[in-house]
Amino acid sequence: MRIFYTFILVFSLLQVSAQTLTPKREFRAAWVATIGNIDWPSKQGLDAETQKAEFLTLLKTCKQNGLNALIVQIRPSADALYNSPYENWSRYLSGKQGQPPTPYYDPLTFMVDECHKQCVEFHAWFNPYRALVDATKNPNTADHITKTHPEWFVNYGGKKYFDPGLPEVRDYFTKVVLDVVKRYDIDAVHFDDYFYPYRIAKVEFPDAKSYAMYKGSFTNKEDWRRNNVDVLIESLSTKIKQLKPYVKFGISPFGVWRNHNKDADGSYTTAGQTNYDDLYANVLLWMKNKWIDYILPQLYWENGHRAADYATLLSWWSQHTYGRQLYIGHGLYQVGTSAKACWNSMGEIELQVEEARKNKLVSGSAYYSANAFKKNLCGLNYSMQYGINTHPALLPLMPWLDSIAPTAPQNLTLSPLQTGEKKLQWQSEETKESLQYAIYRFAANEDITKLKSENLRAIVRGTSYVDESKSDQVFRYVVTALDRLHNESAGSNVASLQR
Repeated sequence: MRIFYTFILVFSLLQVSAQTLTPKREFRAAWVATIGNIDWPSKQGLDAETQKAEFLTLLKTCKQNGLNALIVQIRPSADALYNSPYENWSRYLSGKQGQPPTPYYDPLTFMVDECHKQCVEFHAWFNPYRALVDATKNPNTADHITKTHPEWFVNYGGKKYFDPGLPEVRDYFTKVVLDVVKRYDIDAVHFDDYFYPYRIAKVEFPDAKSYAMYKGSFTNKEDWRRNNVDVLIESLSTKIKQLKPYVKFGISPFGVWRNHNKDADGSYTTAGQTNYDDLYANVLLWMKNKWIDYILPQLYWENGHRAADYATLLSWWSQHTYGRQLYIGHGLYQVGTSAKACWNSMGEIELQVEEARKNKLVSGSAYYSANAFKKNLCGLNYSMQYGINTHPALLPLMPWLDSIAPTAPQNLTLSPLQTGEKKLQWQSEETKESLQYAIYRFAANEDITKLKSENLRAIVRGTSYVDESKSDQVFRYVVTALDRLHNESAGSNVASLQR
């Protein structure tokens, strides 16, 4: 009985905390890793319908957990989980590199469409330079880029990589990304932490040849390497926006930019590797120059970690946003699996999200990875639905992309259904297919001059919504319109049922 009452107390406090801190606008995402079939599909060689069913189940769980974006790995290793004119179908789908799903379908078209039906953003996740996970076992077809242009690649640590120092490599990868931006209705282009590979002790990355050819005025190879990545990021930033100005560009770097002992502006950490010194990713420059729209550092360590304390890094990144959005990456995979006691419950994740929400310069969270929801260790899904993400959330605004709100919905009506549910219907002057609608519900005596997070019931497509609550309480409703970047219109008229 004591355990029961303790649970009730913790649950009540968790709900109060969530209602107090849950913002109306927040990026809430999960990474969906396809390399090694980590998250989806569950294994190679599944038929198309099974693949689709698995993705729909994953999407449903993420939606139930209050998420509003998925970051899906569509190019894990110079391959494609979509119909690419440049690269092989990924073996993580069919089990054989170059072989499409059976029966045929385009997984990227399917996933984007299904996410948009659920008002979930789709961030297309690319790995820029990894070409082969095991360089000693090359399963690539004869027309794969590693075979047609072997001079573009180097072997390092048993893996094959594009050489980032070659202009031809940058041009090729840019072509691959822009093809997806042009042909698919994605919401964002996303890169993770893999630029130059993580450094192997006493093993030099084998780019001496490209350095000799293209070093130009650089006398320091490490500065040259950073510049190679800078050139790629700047070029893609410009070209993505030229094609589709609303498509976001986001980077999810390793959680430490530089340690303080290397740079006075670095974080008070002692990480063994860092973005700037080892991955040659000068992410602060990209933020300062407005080349990217959001930064999502992977802060997978716990509060109190000796080398990389979560709270220390949260504070450091929030001081280096340069007017762009900052989201925080959480190591959800550690819950119930790590040997450290702090991960034996959802307490650490709940604390991390709470700390992030208290920081006004943080605009959201992402969780690695979606497979954790499937495992549901330590009551993870319950914590998400009834604690962390009690209410839905609109996506954060990006006024540098668009700040013009759509027209407010009109003629909102409310009708009772025989089942006891209530149906809302409205009209919209907008004809954009991407338009969504936010549904707000208020008690009879509640102030509706401010549309707050605790009143947000749902975000939907179409011009109707059924409130499945069968309460006899008199509620009033307001609906707003949201454009693709979640600029929000003024409220509709108020609709209610009088007793």
